[in-house]
Amino acid sequence: MEVQALGYVGIGASNLSEWTDFASNWLGMQTVERGNAVRAFRMDDRKQRLIIDRSLAEGDRYFGWEVADAAALDTLAARLEAAGIPIRRETTALAGQRCVRELISFSDPAGNRLEAFYGAVVGDEPFKPGRAISGFRTGPLGMGHAVFHVKNIDDLMGFYHDMLGFGISDYITTPFRAFFLHVNPRHHSVAFIETGRQDLHHLMVELYSLDDVGQGYDIALGEPERIATTLGRHPNDAVTSYYLKSPSGFMLEYGWGGKVVTPGDWTPTEVTVGPSLWGHDRTWLPEEQRAQARAMRLKAAADGQRAPVHVIDGNYQRMAGVCPWWDTVRGEG
Repeated sequence: MEVQALGYVGIGASNLSEWTDFASNWLGMQTVERGNAVRAFRMDDRKQRLIIDRSLAEGDRYFGWEVADAAALDTLAARLEAAGIPIRRETTALAGQRCVRELISFSDPAGNRLEAFYGAVVGDEPFKPGRAISGFRTGPLGMGHAVFHVKNIDDLMGFYHDMLGFGISDYITTPFRAFFLHVNPRHHSVAFIETGRQDLHHLMVELYSLDDVGQGYDIALGEPERIATTLGRHPNDAVTSYYLKSPSGFMLEYGWGGKVVTPGDWTPTEVTVGPSLWGHDRTWLPEEQRAQARAMRLKAAADGQRAPVHVIDGNYQRMAGVCPWWDTVRGEG
């Protein structure tokens, strides 16, 4: 299939100053001026990844999915049209605003505006983070992932899996139903949580260093009411993260250490441990589900559930064994 990564996300919002402070000083993105109506933010060599647009209505959003080239874009467009899904060949002017060569737009069954594009523009200057961070893990993995509230997951699975070619990484049935899908080695670029409503649940960005996340959490602790989900670790993608309330109301997951999958050669499994190994107290959950999630975390701890830490070469130092029992467990005794 043609879709390769989540390339950019656009948000309709009027509070540009609040978004600028949040994206730059809290998250470490680089602010790019786009006039009085738009703020754009860089995360890497791309000219923009996150766009906040005052000319769009509050709550309007678009999600840009990258394909390889013009031929891939044409193939995707033809398949959508053959399935009766309306598409729009967007103007050169809009492509310029998105900083891409060409794009089409269409909607998923939940009404989310999706855009497919190729030829993203690279910035003239190196990326300069808004605060001292090691950088965002992007490249072929894309800018991160998007997770949606949905009324019924089954309404979207056929579209994303069969039409767009997303592979299923894994899924959860308790304390809520959720499916996680990939288009590249990132564990998931999109996911759906069945909550009975339709909205953006959260965006996720991944950092190169765990210290970036910890230092960001220290910043967030200065305004604890902005923390929507406490520091914790997921069992499926192994990310250590916390979630912030964004200036537009949806959450922003700030994480590190995501594992990778093998597209085309991956068997989805049910995650029965729960949505988190530890931490991640979700203040937004209904009280009954919040208590259920806590009970699952305590059971995971009692059962000794563990997951490998995923690191990048050069981002760690191996410690000498100091515990005979642990060395035996690792096969080094």
